[in-house]
Amino acid sequence: MASARRSVPSFVQLAAHPVRWQLLTMLSGSDHRVREMVSLIGEPQNLISYHLRLLRDGGLVRATRSSFDGRDSYYHLDLDRCTEMLAGAGAALHPALGRTLAPPRPSPAPAPVLFVCTGNSARSAIAEALLRWRTDGVVEAISAGTRPKPDMHPDTVRVLREEFGIDLGDRRPRHLDALAGRRFGTVVTLCDKAREVCPEFGDDDTRRIHWSIPDPAAAGGADEDTYPAFRATATEIDTRIGYLIATLTTPTMTGSIR
Repeated sequence: MASARRSVPSFVQLAAHPVRWQLLTMLSGSDHRVREMVSLIGEPQNLISYHLRLLRDGGLVRATRSSFDGRDSYYHLDLDRCTEMLAGAGAALHPALGRTLAPPRPSPAPAPVLFVCTGNSARSAIAEALLRWRTDGVVEAISAGTRPKPDMHPDTVRVLREEFGIDLGDRRPRHLDALAGRRFGTVVTLCDKAREVCPEFGDDDTRRIHWSIPDPAAAGGADEDTYPAFRATATEIDTRIGYLIATLTTPTMTGSIR
């Protein structure tokens, strides 16, 4: 008796097309704008936009409006959703393939990681603290700003203390100029404006990654008004940090560009 025909899992359907697979691979390393993906993949913009729409409809890719140029958008791969859908696809083939594995911890210690945003009072400072915390200090994490604020935002201090048990102590924002001459294995920009002006650090082997994350302090207002945005931002950064750790000892990923 013939076995019942089973539908192809959604992830397999979405990822099987060569262009969509290239997009997924590229976005796994960094957030990108459409014109960058057009240049890197070498396909027409209308074709890239069509496949991005399918990936967005499938829940694998999200878009955020650029804080540098509001007419533009950055695309981001939802790795949590990919993990979930990959586990589902594996389970559809065999129950033993439905398990998900925790990302490995880097060993030996990789080259230092630099996080950059504009003010170094929120996003990059949160990323620095979380990477150091997640790796028990095995990874040297540093952050700086292109136009640093005088002090850490109170909600940065609060969210790290209340949500993760991290005490920033007397940490103050740092200017990128203070790191002139340093070399980093990975440079992560978390601000669209900072990405446009971030100088070169390291050499051709330095991995450059962009995370398009809105400034949680942009709306202003009292702490009780802004704290939910800081908590959401810290959660997103922590998720990205978890996936970043797994890549720190691997070769530079495709699509890592300015």
